[in-house]
Amino acid sequence: MEEHTKHGRVDLASLRAGMHRNTGRKYLRAGKVPSELRKPRTWRTREDPFEEDWAEIAERLSEAPELESKALFEDLCEQYPERYQEGQLRTLQRRIKQWRALYGPPKVLFFEQEHRPGEAMQTDFTAVNGLRITISGEAFPHLLCHQVLPYSNWEWATVARSESMSALRRGVQAAVFQLGRVPEYHQTDNSSAATHSLDACKREFNAEYAALMRHLGMTPRTTAIGEKEQNGDIEAMHRAFKRRLQQHLLLRGSRDFESVETWEGWLQAIAVKANAPRSERLTEELAVMRALDVHRLPEYREEETRVKQGSTIRVKNNTYSVPSRLKGEKVRVRVYDDRLEVYYGGVHQMTTERLLGEGGHSVNYRHIIWSLVRKPGAFERYRYREALFPTPVFRQAYDVLADKLASTRKADIEYLRILHLAASTMECEVEVALRLLLADGTVPLADRVKGLVVRERPEIPDVKPMIPDLEEYDSLLGELAEVVP
Repeated sequence: MEEHTKHGRVDLASLRAGMHRNTGRKYLRAGKVPSELRKPRTWRTREDPFEEDWAEIAERLSEAPELESKALFEDLCEQYPERYQEGQLRTLQRRIKQWRALYGPPKVLFFEQEHRPGEAMQTDFTAVNGLRITISGEAFPHLLCHQVLPYSNWEWATVARSESMSALRRGVQAAVFQLGRVPEYHQTDNSSAATHSLDACKREFNAEYAALMRHLGMTPRTTAIGEKEQNGDIEAMHRAFKRRLQQHLLLRGSRDFESVETWEGWLQAIAVKANAPRSERLTEELAVMRALDVHRLPEYREEETRVKQGSTIRVKNNTYSVPSRLKGEKVRVRVYDDRLEVYYGGVHQMTTERLLGEGGHSVNYRHIIWSLVRKPGAFERYRYREALFPTPVFRQAYDVLADKLASTRKADIEYLRILHLAASTMECEVEVALRLLLADGTVPLADRVKGLVVRERPEIPDVKPMIPDLEEYDSLLGELAEVVP
């Protein structure tokens, strides 16, 4: 139409508009553009396969609006197998979607909220196993304890092994000490780390969590039960932060880190970069937040327990072995998120990795082998016997002993002597010796293993001490005095 006003030629105007002249002439006669000539379609392009039963479907949806399309379709297929086929599910889903929009019940709405500077910090745990992080080549399943200030979107994160109170305390303190200031509120969901259930509809704060909030000077608050959208800011930041980590891991070219501390330092450096564009709004928040004027609380919880007869302790419903010299004694255990530290008389005795969940055990054969070699009969039915095979090679060696020796008791004795050798020398050297014997088809008896591991002590040469002759120094000094005037 614009071209036609320039020269009045229909053929030329249609050519420049990319259409046939007859089509151009039609639009010029109508005086309307193509979109204005289009009329909404009021007829179906194909027959509705659910027309016969739609009244029944609509009635059932009116009685129970929460019914899903797939359940309704499966029920229809059972009632009328000759009428419906699997490929018609999508058609029913579209019709039900349209019915819900026209006649369905009101939907729950979510209202955007205005955040106030310095009002609150949100904390939540998020799994990052999808990043496939490894520590020294070993898979490292873990979580991040993630904090966000909703007004500025400033964020921080620490590595966590579980959603424990120890991890929550460490993460929250790391964030507020990074800021140097604290907001008025601290918000979490209803996780067991922060709250515990009193009845079916009410949860109260744990005493330990409430004490942490009092110490930092923040008022705790939680989302309503089942209302995850109330933590919507941090839920959205989870996705954005993990996406950012994924991109930087691709740029780094490796997902392996030397240690957990190296990985945590690296991801926090990414958080610093992410926070740089948020500095202006963060400044507004810091201006109204209260200065942090308290010391950092320990990142562990102490428990006192007595060492049992089998040289084990029970902490957080898991069993751990300790050195046998502590049998019967009371020890203090510092429970961190990722480890346990055992103290006796204020002196550190051992550190071991903390087990996740409940009902597990961590038994170190070095703690109990000295007693087992004296009581080999206890090995056959020992409750934690599988923990006494430190590597698959040791298990393979025991299986060969049990198969080749005359009795199970003899196999137990030989294996316990091998395990004793590993505890008193080097486990890796004993493993190499076992590999050599097994590869050669030789029964790995303890004496044969010992012959490959224990080396002869080198003879110490008889070296006489050198006694200096002091008269040589006198003669040297005399010669120097003659040379120097």
